[in-house]
Amino acid sequence: MGILECRSRESCLKRRKFYSESMTMGNDSCCTVLGQKGLIKKHEFVRVLIQCLYSLGLYKSASCLESESGIAYKSKEFEVIESEIINAKWEECIKSLHGINGLTDEMRCSTLYLVIKQYLFECLSNGDDSTALAILQKRVSSLKMGTEKVHRLACNMLVYNGKGVGEMSDNVVELRKKLLVELEKLLPSPVTLPERRLEHLVESALSSQIDSCLYHNSIGPVSLYEDHCCGRDQIPTETVQILTAHQNEVWFVQFSNGGKYLASSSSDCTAIIWKVVPNGEFTVKHTLESHQNPVSFVSWSPDDTMLLTCGNVEVVKLWDVETGTCKRTFGDHGFIVSSCAWFPDSKRLVCGSSEQEKGIYMWDHDGNELRVWRGTRMPKVLDLAVTSDGNNLISVFSDKDIRILNVVTNSENVISEEHPITSLSVSADGKFFIVNLNSQEIHLWDVAGKWKKPLKYTGHMQNKYVIRSCFGGFNSAFIASGSENSEVYIWNRQKSEPIEVLSGHSMTVNCVSWNPGNPQMLASASDDHTVRIWGPAKSISK
Repeated sequence: MGILECRSRESCLKRRKFYSESMTMGNDSCCTVLGQKGLIKKHEFVRVLIQCLYSLGLYKSASCLESESGIAYKSKEFEVIESEIINAKWEECIKSLHGINGLTDEMRCSTLYLVIKQYLFECLSNGDDSTALAILQKRVSSLKMGTEKVHRLACNMLVYNGKGVGEMSDNVVELRKKLLVELEKLLPSPVTLPERRLEHLVESALSSQIDSCLYHNSIGPVSLYEDHCCGRDQIPTETVQILTAHQNEVWFVQFSNGGKYLASSSSDCTAIIWKVVPNGEFTVKHTLESHQNPVSFVSWSPDDTMLLTCGNVEVVKLWDVETGTCKRTFGDHGFIVSSCAWFPDSKRLVCGSSEQEKGIYMWDHDGNELRVWRGTRMPKVLDLAVTSDGNNLISVFSDKDIRILNVVTNSENVISEEHPITSLSVSADGKFFIVNLNSQEIHLWDVAGKWKKPLKYTGHMQNKYVIRSCFGGFNSAFIASGSENSEVYIWNRQKSEPIEVLSGHSMTVNCVSWNPGNPQMLASASDDHTVRIWGPAKSISK
């Protein structure tokens, strides 16, 4: 015999009756609370458990728990409605829905519409066209649901009349079940329970624990057996490889969107495409030698087949990642590019000029000019980015101003900072962006422009050079930045103070990039001629 013994149907019904009566009488047993803080009502807790068992397909266990506890999963009101629908007592069902307290007008109208729609269908199924027409004229018009739904029902009547009665009757039972499911989703608690309520409560609790965890940086489920808390071994904190192929200061570094490659650029006038091999080590795939000046910026196409490189006070070059050949040059001596970015289709790109009045150009990857934003008073563009949905072009201009331009509607929003901005970075979801200021702060803004003030991050050193930061880790939960004191700083986005400071470089760290395909891998570029790859302490080979 099992731990729980199923009661007879008669016993179950008696307990349900006792439960309903005690609820009506305000019996103290229904006010029993659980938990150390007394926040959980016992009867609600048990009812949610029963719902969970049913949703998992554990019907016997759910029925036994109903019998054992005397608490029914379905409320008395919904059981009445269920019985009326199953037995096609449509007028009684409509009256029951009118009698439920706490429904908004919209909610009541929606539930009645579904019931009347089924009522109409079954009248037509039985060949009772006159009753169906009367329902459409009287019942539906009283709902004040709008002409669109009325027309839809009228059209359905014509469709139903075109079908055989037998064909329609075969679907009646299933349609009634479907109607009950839809009503369960529409009706409020405690008449019905929100779908999968226990799962939602548990997920909310876990999400709250994850949000408060400084180091959470992994994808997938977490254990229910203990409160969630990650250690610092979840984020990159130790040097796992030093890349030394550059002959001078390394100014920029960026992982490809899939995380299989890394591009670095240097004042030695080259850019290097590194391949991330399966064991996590880096090898040189291509050295890109064509620029006459230091290479200050790179940008991967979203499909990772092309790479843009910006020469310092020079043109932009487009490279084929697979072959390492230069496919095209954008700009000339009259258009000096400061930064560039791709649109998500990997066909269009934008470049901003550091020369006043030159503005921003949009090209396709074949070199055709598509659009230009410029004017006699257009300020120089210091940095720019495109959001992942392709809707917004964000640019930094005139040292302290940020323009968010919607390229679809042409609407724009301008944010003004109090101190000069050196760089810009957008989150993977396109909802946020960060800017580095020479006041030794990083500011986080929302792209939608709803925030009046930014979130601020401090601790690093920056007042003379261009220092770049990035989002990274699981769900872009972290921010990393270089620093003029030769260190790498990491913040949890919820905290203004750094959670880690990484030492290893011997000179200014100019740029950092977090691997989108590996939340535990970070790269940093420094004036010491190296790129450092950082990983969790546990990944260091002994």
